[in-house]
Amino acid sequence: MAGTGVNSKDVRVVVTRKLPAAVETEIADKYDALFNRTDVALSPEQLVQVLQQADVVITTVTDKWHAGIFDTTSIRTKLLANVGVGVNHIALEAARRAGIAVTNTPDVLTDDTADVAIGLMLMIMRRLSEGERHLRSGAWGGLRPTFMLGRTLRGKTLGIVGYGRIGRAVARVAHDGFGMKIVWHAPRDPRIDDPATAGPVSAERVDTLDELLRRSDVVSLHCPATSETRHRINARTLSLMPEQAYLFNPARGDVVDEAARTVALQERR
Repeated sequence: MAGTGVNSKDVRVVVTRKLPAAVETEIADKYDALFNRTDVALSPEQLVQVLQQADVVITTVTDKWHAGIFDTTSIRTKLLANVGVGVNHIALEAARRAGIAVTNTPDVLTDDTADVAIGLMLMIMRRLSEGERHLRSGAWGGLRPTFMLGRTLRGKTLGIVGYGRIGRAVARVAHDGFGMKIVWHAPRDPRIDDPATAGPVSAERVDTLDELLRRSDVVSLHCPATSETRHRINARTLSLMPEQAYLFNPARGDVVDEAARTVALQERR
């Protein structure tokens, strides 16, 4: 570690999940590195051991760093380096009390996540994954004009909940590539008006989530997972969506009340 007087090979780095080979090679070249070769999520007990053994922990969302893990003795770790933007899987205040800094990696997966969001819309609305399963099962019986008809994104209204970097990237692809009308809802934030990452000029901000849900043919969630956003999509808000509307959640799972979603889906069938 240049300028610190510390040999980087004296720094123990633990990587909790498998990373691309080139990344692991660079880490191993620079540091005293330990890798999770099983690529299985570590248990709370194992995470405690990691804190006692490592100076730096490179972690992911699959590692659940609850407060009790930091309430242990002989903590060696000074940095939790999270691979990803969201840190809702880390008890940040408990980490701070333990003297551990937490970092994340904003903006490295913006376009990739937007691609996944659009891909999910195409897979479901065009019934692509359903059609592939049908073909691979051996059930394909030839072209039939009315068989497994899907729906187009073109001309639909896309409601985006959360309008950060990823939400705006989805808006640009949906608008420019498919001619979708964009409505969005998010808390007031000056970063949303950053011209370097702006969404489509024609995108319309709506004042409430309720209004967005009522007006959208397709809803895509891009808000962070916080106590305020937990189960933001619930039985009441789901009831506001048009009968033929689609809901996609490229954000965190707990933004949606899955039990309410299951009931709503069954009721519409």
